Amino acid sequence: MVKADLRILFFGASKFGFKVLEEISNYKNSKLVGIISAPQNFRISYSKKKVKNYLFHDFEAFSNENNIPFALMKNKMDDDDLYNFGKRSNPDIIIVAGWYHLITKKWRKLAKCYGLHASLLPKYSGGAPLVWAMINNEKETGISFFEMDSGVDTGKIVSQKKVEISSNDSIQTLYEKIQNLALEIISETLPMFYEGKVTLTDQDHSKRTIYPQRKPSDGEIDWNESSEYIERFIRAQTKPYPGAFTIIDENKIRIWKAKISTEKFGETSPGKLIKKNGSIFFITKDGSIEVLDHENGI
Repeated sequence: MVKADLRILFFGASKFGFKVLEEISNYKNSKLVGIISAPQNFRISYSKKKVKNYLFHDFEAFSNENNIPFALMKNKMDDDDLYNFGKRSNPDIIIVAGWYHLITKKWRKLAKCYGLHASLLPKYSGGAPLVWAMINNEKETGISFFEMDSGVDTGKIVSQKKVEISSNDSIQTLYEKIQNLALEIISETLPMFYEGKVTLTDQDHSKRTIYPQRKPSDGEIDWNESSEYIERFIRAQTKPYPGAFTIIDENKIRIWKAKISTEKFGETSPGKLIKKNGSIFFITKDGSIEVLDHENGI
């Protein structure tokens, strides 16, 4: 008797999530029985106003092209209409990627839920793990595929893969590395789910580190930091994110790219703007950085 395809309900709202969805759809023994996504601007617990998903991707066109049922989360995860949509799909498992909302007990009782998190759990649980890892000068990070439970990124691990963070990485290049590893994990583990051969490993909760979500306002540069830190801070928040910035005469200057400078300007205050030979510099605690790409004229 031929075994039935693995019925998968998918949650996602980002470009990363869309790549994962495509990978799932490529597996011959998977059947996508529903896609749940969210608007680009949505409400979240840490903000009184709606926040913008800068990595947003529209999933509805894919669902239409492939005749997959689609639902948009307009309010909360546990709204009856949304949950009933998921229930009708009768999933074997739920996969979550590029999603920004807590998967509640109600959904976890419907089917086992598995999520992708861009860190080597239990390290960097919580929000914006890649940005925090770069800011903190980590030398490696990775991606974890785990079974969701009642905690934040605390469930048992299905699979993990590591990657180096190089001194040349921006958040965009690091994100691409992580995305490639995520697709490898999905490709390797879906057959295990189909055959019922998935093994789970407990996290070492004594090693857990938890970081908060980041808001656009968190991108303001502190010029009292070192040149090395500031250059890394800029790389960690460049496009497609809102960017690191400084404010001069009430004008917000976004700095997309910079490098540590060897120019010597004598004793002057951190944060001071200096123009020299057509180049733009800012003084830091221990030297200066040169601005290579910015927005809103200086």
